[in-house]
Amino acid sequence: GCCTFDEPLSSCGYSQSDDDDLNWDQVNAPMKPTSGQGMPSGSFMLVNTSGRFSGQKAHLLMPHLKENDTHCIDFHYYVSSKSGASPGALNVYVKVNDGPIGNPVWNTSVTATWNRAELAISTFWPNFYQVVFEVVTSGHSGYVAIDEVKVLGHPCTKTPHFLRLQSVEVNAGQFATFQCTANGGTDSSDRLWLQGIYVRDAPLKDIRVFNARRFVALFSVVNATKRDAGNYRCMIRTEGGVGVSNYAELIVKEPPVPIAPPQLSSVGATYLWIQLNANSINGDGPIIQREVEYRTSSGSWYDIQPVDSTSYKIGHLDPDTEYEISVLLTRPGEGGTGSPGPALKTRTKCADPMRGPRRLEVVEIKSRQITICWEPFGYNVTRCHRYNLTVHYRYQAGGQEQVREEVSWDTESSHPQHTITNLSPYTNVSIKLVLMNPEGRKESQELVVQTDEDVPSAVPLESIQGSTFEEKIFLQWREPAQTYGVITLYEV
Repeated sequence: GCCTFDEPLSSCGYSQSDDDDLNWDQVNAPMKPTSGQGMPSGSFMLVNTSGRFSGQKAHLLMPHLKENDTHCIDFHYYVSSKSGASPGALNVYVKVNDGPIGNPVWNTSVTATWNRAELAISTFWPNFYQVVFEVVTSGHSGYVAIDEVKVLGHPCTKTPHFLRLQSVEVNAGQFATFQCTANGGTDSSDRLWLQGIYVRDAPLKDIRVFNARRFVALFSVVNATKRDAGNYRCMIRTEGGVGVSNYAELIVKEPPVPIAPPQLSSVGATYLWIQLNANSINGDGPIIQREVEYRTSSGSWYDIQPVDSTSYKIGHLDPDTEYEISVLLTRPGEGGTGSPGPALKTRTKCADPMRGPRRLEVVEIKSRQITICWEPFGYNVTRCHRYNLTVHYRYQAGGQEQVREEVSWDTESSHPQHTITNLSPYTNVSIKLVLMNPEGRKESQELVVQTDEDVPSAVPLESIQGSTFEEKIFLQWREPAQTYGVITLYEV
């Protein structure tokens, strides 16, 4: 239909807003007020900005429109001022389903005689929309008017019509791309943008022209966050008017993150059994993949393994090593993997030593002490950071076997040694090293060493006996209690 404003305003279904600062005036030939300079002639809706403060608003509301077929809204507008300064801005809004008024889809503040503009608005059942004409005064005197508002049952001639815009779902931090397909042509002078309600607009990313009657414009909301979620629509401003698509929703999902750390079920030297404990999450589902990330608490080594159950055995670990274990959850879509959840810190058990010490050798032998050395070893042999190295030795003394052991503290040296003291001279000593950790022990090969000889003890005086003869004295005695070697000579 067409509204020329020759009849009362209500006959066209138009209405004034109750939430503005001033009303539009309906002007026609029989009721025309005293004409001032710049006043157009005929019948129309007008806002006289004379005597108005800057920023005052007047809203004129069209009736709700539910046309499902392609249609075009055509109107004429007029902006005039005695001084040549703009009397204000004429804005056009498209309010959908009585929702927020949003941002203007078309506007002008340039003084001009009657001009024509068209609105190519695409809405689809069961949605409806309402066009709102707004004048915002500038503080300068003048007139802003509209006339001959028509709803035409055919496409606009100078402005493309958008096809249905589809909603987009992305994960936070990703690029949300809207694809705006339009029937009609476009050129470099047209302005294309993605308009949102209460969210930032998005500039044109790319345009693909298929032919003179079809093109696709691509828009990206970069690094989308929850604050970017909302309704968006495609916009094109041409020389002849504006094209407006339906609203589509941008849904921004937060990748899921477990609230609690995994739980430890059992522990071994080279494995850890865990329960994922990932039923409670921050973020959005559904969960399509679970992974276990584990790393050494010291160092940079880490690994990630997919998991298809609520429990998991992490194998091939190093003994007696602290690990930090977290669970990663993934929801559908690119960038759907959340940050690692809280970490479980735990340590594997020690393992049985790989072998005993090697290359046990004598460094120095004295009468009462022996110094030994061995091949240095590290964690790859001990398989535990908590271990002891003891020197076990045995020897005969007084007809009885004596067994002793001493802890060696020289385990970190590149040339480890140990000295056994308080031994008896000229004594066979059997020596071996024993490597022990909480899980087991390993021994070296046994080494038999004899201490050096030493000065023997005195001949027992009571054992000395003598016999005298005319030409000689015969003496005899017992060996010293401690010979400390082979006695080769007695001196009298």
